[in-house]
Amino acid sequence: MKHLTSNRFALTWILNLFGTAVGAGVLFLPINAGMGGFFPLIIITILVGPMTYFAHRGLARFVLSSSRPGSDITQVVKEHFGEGAGKLITLLYFFAIFPILLIYGVGITNTVSSFIENQLYLTSPPRIILSFVLIAIMISVMLMNEVTMLKITTYLVYPLVIILFGLSLYLIPHWNGAILHEMPSSDNFALTLWLTIPVLVFSFNHSPAISSFALSQQRFYKEPSKVDLESGRVLRSTAMILVLFVMFFVFSCVLTLTPVELQEAKAQNISILSYLANKFDNPIISYFGPLVAFLAIGSSFFGHYLGAREGLEGLINQMRNKPINPAKCKKITAVVFFIILWIVATLNPSILGLIESLGGPIIAMILFIMPMYAIHKIPSLQKFKGKWSNIFVVVMGCIAISATIYGLF
Repeated sequence: MKHLTSNRFALTWILNLFGTAVGAGVLFLPINAGMGGFFPLIIITILVGPMTYFAHRGLARFVLSSSRPGSDITQVVKEHFGEGAGKLITLLYFFAIFPILLIYGVGITNTVSSFIENQLYLTSPPRIILSFVLIAIMISVMLMNEVTMLKITTYLVYPLVIILFGLSLYLIPHWNGAILHEMPSSDNFALTLWLTIPVLVFSFNHSPAISSFALSQQRFYKEPSKVDLESGRVLRSTAMILVLFVMFFVFSCVLTLTPVELQEAKAQNISILSYLANKFDNPIISYFGPLVAFLAIGSSFFGHYLGAREGLEGLINQMRNKPINPAKCKKITAVVFFIILWIVATLNPSILGLIESLGGPIIAMILFIMPMYAIHKIPSLQKFKGKWSNIFVVVMGCIAISATIYGLF
């Protein structure tokens, strides 16, 4: 990877982390985040950038805190917290990320099938064949070397950013500001704020790719102080472009629709672009909907695959006396993941959303709470103690976890 300049290397990872965060859920985000009204959305927008940056920086520092350079998150957990806790956290880490891969396998099949039938007016291939081809393509990308894989993800993210930004600008003449007249009571305001925070936290979550990202920075820069500085720069830039592009899209959609229309879109359980295409009777928007979903699922799949593969490799190694060869594990994981994803995508079950919701609090614990706990307990992280950002991350993490659990019931 040495032929890459440091700026090019940084940009590649910024786009990769952006792609991991922006899944197809971005098409439902304006509905979920906008239903609480305009003013809670402003406060959340101010909070979500620092939340995203400080939490992911904490997790990257945790991964890099090992006494053995090149240790991934599952090995670092075992080193710092012992054998038993290491196994438990690795197991939870894997089961929080892997269901999201299953959702993407189902999602990409549904998106392409719907596009073939509704936009191309052709008969979609049998689900068993279509899912086989699509999942085989995505997993084959993951078997390539890191530079090629990052390059392909970058190519998916560029059009995703351009289309999101273009659609946000396109809607400006249609802004009606009806949402500005919705003034929630102080009780509703606090409740809305509380329940919307996890929606945005998980929409901006790129933690599954953080371990691979941190180790990639370590290999590239070697010197620990340089690794921390440069990885912090990449994570700060990622948080900034997420807030800029995703929240601009959210605000543009929310200002275009009335509160009643947002409720209607929620009730119909369709993406924001499908609703806008119906509202304006605009076929161009209805074409962009599947395209954004396809690009978002594709780019997000790769980051989540890295996390799930790391989790599975950690589980395998914890059951063996001798660590498995990484190249061998890469191939075994590809075969196992392919078979499971293909079966689930073919069956198209409806319980996946529930499984993803159950994984939410686990991801929040690993992203917000575990690194902050480690800063107070692990000698190699003591230098980061006493920062106000640590308190901010813990408080926002607790808010996100409590609201997610409340939302389940």
